[in-house]
Amino acid sequence: MTEPDIQNVIEAALLAAGRPLPAVELRELFDEFDRPELEQIDAAIAALTESYVGRGVELQEVASGWRIQVREAYAGPVSRLWAERPAKYSRALLETLALVAYRQPITRGEIEDIRGVAVNPNIIRTLIERDWVRVIGHREVPGRPELLATTRAFLDYFGLRTLDDLPTLAQLKDVESLGVQLEFAEKLPEAAEIQAELVATGDLEVEADADAAAAGVAAAELTPDAPAAAEAG
Repeated sequence: MTEPDIQNVIEAALLAAGRPLPAVELRELFDEFDRPELEQIDAAIAALTESYVGRGVELQEVASGWRIQVREAYAGPVSRLWAERPAKYSRALLETLALVAYRQPITRGEIEDIRGVAVNPNIIRTLIERDWVRVIGHREVPGRPELLATTRAFLDYFGLRTLDDLPTLAQLKDVESLGVQLEFAEKLPEAAEIQAELVATGDLEVEADADAAAAGVAAAELTPDAPAAAEAG
């Protein structure tokens, strides 16, 4: 199989999958009698990445593998494909998520000590239901509180390969720099149900101005799942 053929198969698979695909899984797509080596897969991915330079989409590696996504600079205009008003999470939820990301593993009590206020149970429940946070164990102290940590889905959503890719605390002006904008993510099939529930609990704030919200995506310091959820498929 020629190099262009390998690139075409990989590109088509990434567009069709609707999720990140690791190199090993991409290799398994080829017939076993004509299957390229992993080095050839890596070379094809590198070539595709180069071919997307200067275009509206890019090839991005995240925790779960590779995906084709909309470039952050064009997320605002593309978000207007959907008529629904964009939404963003409350500051309290963002602060909680940031503390889990940077201080994990961490307990709910430790989050409350740092923030100085009680954590609404709905916030933790929301983070777990979104598969951004999970319980990884219990701290061996009286009451054995749950230890919270981020998930692979969290890394994928924010376009990160590992936690080492998180910006340093010095680089973050405030928690809003996490850029949790849901213009694209809220278009998932279960979005309406999730959004209605979050609005009811006060953990979701709906933007009144779609243009202002779209601009917020382009200004985000971290690229969240906004471009990723715009993948074909």
